[in-house]
Amino acid sequence: MKIAAIDIGSNAARLLVVDVIVNKLRVAEFNKVNFVRLPTSLGFDVFETGNISKLKAQKFVSAMLTFKELINFYDVKHFKACATSAMRDAKNAKEILKEVELRTGIKIDVINGDEEALLINESHIAENMDREHGYLYVNVGGGSTELVFYVNGKLVYKKSVDIGTIRIIKNLVTESHWNNLKSELKTNVKTDLPVVAIGSGGNINKTFSLSKKKEGKPLSLDYLNKNYAELNKLSVEERMHQYNLSKDRAELIVPALKIYINLMRWAGIHEIYVPKIGLVDGLAHAIYQEFVNEF
Repeated sequence: MKIAAIDIGSNAARLLVVDVIVNKLRVAEFNKVNFVRLPTSLGFDVFETGNISKLKAQKFVSAMLTFKELINFYDVKHFKACATSAMRDAKNAKEILKEVELRTGIKIDVINGDEEALLINESHIAENMDREHGYLYVNVGGGSTELVFYVNGKLVYKKSVDIGTIRIIKNLVTESHWNNLKSELKTNVKTDLPVVAIGSGGNINKTFSLSKKKEGKPLSLDYLNKNYAELNKLSVEERMHQYNLSKDRAELIVPALKIYINLMRWAGIHEIYVPKIGLVDGLAHAIYQEFVNEF
């Protein structure tokens, strides 16, 4: 069966289409059919003015129309869409979401930070973890950062904080925000086991690609610090040229690295793995599980 998951973040909207096949061991395998990312940049308006501008709203509706065409093209019968930080904060979100549903038939659920963290957990990332480490899953977005901490394969702590790449660019993340995050980590990310990080999001994915590391190998905190220093001294245009980055990636990769570096320092973490999974993967698993539970 084909499933489509739509994740509407503060910087981009993502569509994941998967074909779920149950193998001989009766285990569901999620095979990617297509993945599309469109830079809708909703957070740039919302975090500054409280509203999504008319131009951004038009682009967003256009993105949803494109996604619906792809859903129809792949003959997907089971799909869901969720929106996170920017849509949570937008005063005019309801009217925009109503227009999207009217024009596309896609009903978008606006989820809170805790629901966001739980959807990440639906990707079953814990199944691939050993019992010799604690794991801090970190999803850095434009408007918020989700933290999920696992020990012995079990979720022991989850938190969503309003620290994101776009908020940093807009100077909306204060020293108080950072201090609160530091306190959260020192209070809740505790175990006798060594802790490693698992990162998700376009910026850490791009950082991993730039490192030329082999798949499955971690990035060190030292490498992130070095990469941050190199990129931070360049203008957005220079980053685009020297590292072949899109404009939105060139703008957001530096604040994203700042978040990862601070989190790792405060949690005493020296390495981060980048398996290239995210909220949209968790949503796809949740859609399938909901289908299974109906039968």
